[in-house]
Amino acid sequence: MKNKKLLWQLPFLTFLIVATFLIIHQQRSVPYQKSTDFIFGTTFHITYQCDSDLTPYIKAELMKVDNSLSPFNKSSIITAINQNKDVMPDSMFMDVFQLAMNISADTDGAFDITVAPLVNAWGFGFKSGQHPTKQQVDSLMQLVGYQKLAIVDGYVKKQDPRMMLDCSAIAKGYGSDVVAKLFRDRGIKNFMVEIGGEIVTSGVNEKKQPWSVGVTKPTDDSLNISHELQTILNVTDKAMATSGNYRNFYYKDGKKFAHTVDPKTGYPVQHSILSATVLAKSCAMADAYATSFMVMGLEKAQQVLDRHPELMAYFIYSDQNGHDAVWFSPSLRDKIAK
Repeated sequence: MKNKKLLWQLPFLTFLIVATFLIIHQQRSVPYQKSTDFIFGTTFHITYQCDSDLTPYIKAELMKVDNSLSPFNKSSIITAINQNKDVMPDSMFMDVFQLAMNISADTDGAFDITVAPLVNAWGFGFKSGQHPTKQQVDSLMQLVGYQKLAIVDGYVKKQDPRMMLDCSAIAKGYGSDVVAKLFRDRGIKNFMVEIGGEIVTSGVNEKKQPWSVGVTKPTDDSLNISHELQTILNVTDKAMATSGNYRNFYYKDGKKFAHTVDPKTGYPVQHSILSATVLAKSCAMADAYATSFMVMGLEKAQQVLDRHPELMAYFIYSDQNGHDAVWFSPSLRDKIAK
């Protein structure tokens, strides 16, 4: 009886072995494709294992994001909202808007999609040497504040019609998530999506190794020719975003300070963080929290991380002696490759 049962099982076991071999062989023989182009005012570099070129589909998905969230697209939904037109947001806008509101609340307003007027004023001031006056800052502050936004009957309502929404600090990460979803929906398991430095990875690279990403070292390099790395992280099956004023900081009392504007005060922060890299379950989330941490500073950022064990962060900051130093989440230790 046992022999008969064994004989019945042998063909099934043989089938499993052969099927497994064929699947492994197919995975090894399927080539890795590369798609590179320009979107959201930056470049994207996408690598994925697939037997066909999906670039047209990738571009189509990214154009959906651009048509929803780009303030530089004259026909986008966010542009129409900024112009106070009677437009109902699409699902992409609503996804990003709700996530932005949640992270704004979680970070006590450090993340704020209404801060663009202040950022522009100070950005121009840094370049020209003529900083905005207190009166100008106070005036612009009337147009800043995520609490002044709401969704009412499916429409965005602004307390002041002059308010401008800018999702630049979350949209690139969201775009990376959208492409990652496209791949997963098509059953693609091995890929890396990078849009303007915001990254989503899955599986392994062409060498069957975990995906590795470098974190750039902040340097006094106004010509943007130095790409020295601070560290390399293994980021397989994670989303990663970095916010940093790598070549855009100033000195005060021998210390470096990033040109980052605090939405709550209207003035540049004087925190020592020069670069914030965040790993999270989604790139949009990583993107927004990385921006928030640049505003909050090291101590408050660590408090947020204590509340969110699902987040991991790697900070480069200027220590008391003005030297670059590093702090990272303990859970990130095993992901540091170099």
